[in-house]
Amino acid sequence: MFLTGAQLREVFLKAKRQRFGIMASNVVFDTQIRAIVQGYNAVGSDGLLQMSSGAVKFAAGASQDMNLGAKLISTMIKTYASQFPKSGVGLHIDHATPNYFDFIVFCVENNLVTSVMIDASKENLEDNIRITKEVVDLAHKHGIIVEGEIGHIKGTEDEIVSDTELYTKPEEALEFVKRTNVDLFAASVGTNHGVSKGENIVLRLDLIKEIDSLLIKNGVERGLVLHGASGLTDQQQITAIANGVVKINKDTCYQMDMATAIQAFWEKEKYAIVCPPDMNPADYIPNKSKFDPRKWLIKGEEVMQNTIMDFCRVSGSENNSILL
Repeated sequence: MFLTGAQLREVFLKAKRQRFGIMASNVVFDTQIRAIVQGYNAVGSDGLLQMSSGAVKFAAGASQDMNLGAKLISTMIKTYASQFPKSGVGLHIDHATPNYFDFIVFCVENNLVTSVMIDASKENLEDNIRITKEVVDLAHKHGIIVEGEIGHIKGTEDEIVSDTELYTKPEEALEFVKRTNVDLFAASVGTNHGVSKGENIVLRLDLIKEIDSLLIKNGVERGLVLHGASGLTDQQQITAIANGVVKINKDTCYQMDMATAIQAFWEKEKYAIVCPPDMNPADYIPNKSKFDPRKWLIKGEEVMQNTIMDFCRVSGSENNSILL
């Protein structure tokens, strides 16, 4: 089922209390939505689907109308998730920068999303706090939860690009949470957006624990968020969760899953649509039973579903839905 903001808050409170993680999965179109919603349901986990500014523009087609794209994605998720009463999913706006404030307002006021991330991390701390608090005040009036961030995550994720990484300072994290009242806090601890391997990055998992302990000590405990997690090892994710992370963002891994599975299909079945070199083109007839998109898109869908099921097992969210 599609979760309300209050229900999603309950999901993260349970995750923090029991120290497991919720996988937040970026999506663009129906193949991904089906695969990931089915995957969460198959293992009895709640989950969060995420849409970026680039995703909603893509969904809208030539018009690039972000509001239209968000309505399409939200409607698909709500409709599809309605058939799974024992597994909950929400919809999150991922990395909405300040120039997309009007888009955030549209999604919140039209009940399209469960949560939103306002990413003003490139602003100075005072401006970041001011902008984030404005979003929090708006979203909380509509029962929507908010994620904020301090620091820079290196790499490219849709329209978010940074050539450098900037680790979050614990004392600034405390000030930010106190003054903005965000529900979730994303810390920059060395992960990369895009293609990376966890063993090759300088990951400060100790910094997550330091921030979590400081927030708890000052009576403002929050669930922490780990961005750029597609390439992390299982143990790195398990440690992050033990240190206070409740939300782990995944995007690139699903793109790689889909591309790899479909490429493998077409390497095997390429002559279903391309005339073999030893055949007269006049004698060649393409094989509809192979090139029908439903035959090869499903390959990507199947592997994405298996991937999210594995992620939920690693994170500990399996059989931990609030709806069970």
